[in-house]
Amino acid sequence: MSLTSRQRSHLRSTAHALDPAVLVGRAGVTDAVVREVDEALEARELIKVRLPGDRDERARAAAAIAERTGAEVAGRVGRIAILYRENPDPARRRIALPPA
Repeated sequence: MSLTSRQRSHLRSTAHALDPAVLVGRAGVTDAVVREVDEALEARELIKVRLPGDRDERARAAAAIAERTGAEVAGRVGRIAILYRENPDPARRRIALPPA
């Protein structure tokens, strides 16, 4: 699923009030971190992840987490990445995206 700029904007504004659900430590993107992100996405669909390192490391880490969890990076602000993954069960979906 690829998000449009309008959908990314909507997700970023929705995520503004959220606190980071997962904190990535110095060990980086480990299997445990991926499991935690996967569980958080399953429960909430939209989460914030706090990432360590410099700008390039954070970009690579956000992309790696998104790839391994099947999520989309809706945005990055400083050390925070905003991840979104639509729940496959329509009854459990919490976020309504604007039309593409």
